[in-house]
Amino acid sequence: MTDRDDFLSWVATVLYEAELALHNGDAEPRRAIWSRNEPVIILGAWRNAAGQHEVREAFDALEQTFSDCTSYAFELHLCDVVGDMACTAGFEHISTSVDGEPRSFTLRATQVYRREGGEWKVALRHADTVTP
Repeated sequence: MTDRDDFLSWVATVLYEAELALHNGDAEPRRAIWSRNEPVIILGAWRNAAGQHEVREAFDALEQTFSDCTSYAFELHLCDVVGDMACTAGFEHISTSVDGEPRSFTLRATQVYRREGGEWKVALRHADTVTP
């Protein structure tokens, strides 16, 4: 298995499960896959955060915002792995409740990952809402 194959397997399992859990109101799996090393940053559809403290606060807020996810799919358009760095870009199609109200939306999402201690960790996330 190549580094790219290994990374894509991680995206399809660990990353997918973390995002699904987040949209069900559980940010713990997402926290587990985020880098503990600086820099980390979120340029998000819901809020921005820079540094460990702000990223943790953002996950806390998202955990309180989302619940009852009925669908999460990541439509991958770009993936590259170079050594201990990787990136993805694609569309996230999500049906969940936001503050108790059912909503469906699509996000454009770009992420950068670092391999730390042999495991992939997210270091940067940029996402924005796709408008019709």
